[in-house]
Amino acid sequence: MGAGARTLPGDRRLTGGFAGTGVLLVALGAAVWGTDTVLRAPLSAALAPVLLVLGEHLVLALYAVPAVLRGWRELLVMNAARWGALLFVGWGGSAVATILFTTGLFGAFKAGGGSVNTVLLLQQTQPLFAIAAAAVVLGERLTVLYTPIFAVATIGAYLLAFGDLEGGLLAPFTQVGRARLEFALAALGAAALWGTSTAMGRYLGGRLSFQTLTGARFLVALPLLLVWAAVAFPDVVGSFAAGLAEPQVARNLVLLALFPGLLGLLLYYRGLRSTPASYATLAELAYPATGVTLNWVLLGQPLTVAQGVGVALVIGAIVAMNRVKSGVRERRSRSTHVSQGD
Repeated sequence: MGAGARTLPGDRRLTGGFAGTGVLLVALGAAVWGTDTVLRAPLSAALAPVLLVLGEHLVLALYAVPAVLRGWRELLVMNAARWGALLFVGWGGSAVATILFTTGLFGAFKAGGGSVNTVLLLQQTQPLFAIAAAAVVLGERLTVLYTPIFAVATIGAYLLAFGDLEGGLLAPFTQVGRARLEFALAALGAAALWGTSTAMGRYLGGRLSFQTLTGARFLVALPLLLVWAAVAFPDVVGSFAAGLAEPQVARNLVLLALFPGLLGLLLYYRGLRSTPASYATLAELAYPATGVTLNWVLLGQPLTVAQGVGVALVIGAIVAMNRVKSGVRERRSRSTHVSQGD
């Protein structure tokens, strides 16, 4: 710490409230992610999970490289803690979590026997990991106003995920015992990594612009994905080329990377700069709400009454978060006022 400590323009740690537009931007970014399923489902038959995620990041490198070069001064002055957070977000949130969830979901779908329901159920634990990480990393403390919003959002998310089950709303719990352990662990690992990445992204937003952070996240993940794919597929180039042989596969891959990938994350990180991580993780529930709605409109999968109620509850919780200004408090610490040498 040198003399002349200053508050960074992007470091908006809050003690009582936050800019309401941040919640809406996070929710909008998550809503854009909701288009992911429509594009990813056809790709899953052509590309293995690691190749699919690698392909996304190769396309995203077209944005990531210029963005990182433009923001290199922001990266150059980061301390070791922030570099560690960036590594976690890139490797954990962008690479490993996506592969884990894709592997768990499609593996569970093939296995049947309640495995898919268990994967989805465990994915709903993501806000718990985000809240815990936000308390440790950011010092966020929840006030009484947060509890009812969290409850409404959680109920809404549950209805979205399981409102169409023939066995009723309690079916996920009755089928847990029949699920395969590896699929359940994959889903839980993805939830933990994504939830923690929300807090880490909020921490990094105090130093990096949202454009640089988005590009750095993609670029940091790329070396890990290249090594992972090379180990999993000795002829990785041939395997990748074979998967992209059909023109629609390559087209969908580009759309998947640019729309839910790039656009969604840019909106998300822009909003996260002024939104406590504990609220951001609930705003992210716009993702399954949009996904269920698009599956109904574009893929012909009927929306049940329970899922319709879930959509309404999630939207209501997001609106409430945008209006309530005192549900989360963040401690003021060295992360708020950063020296020029940090």
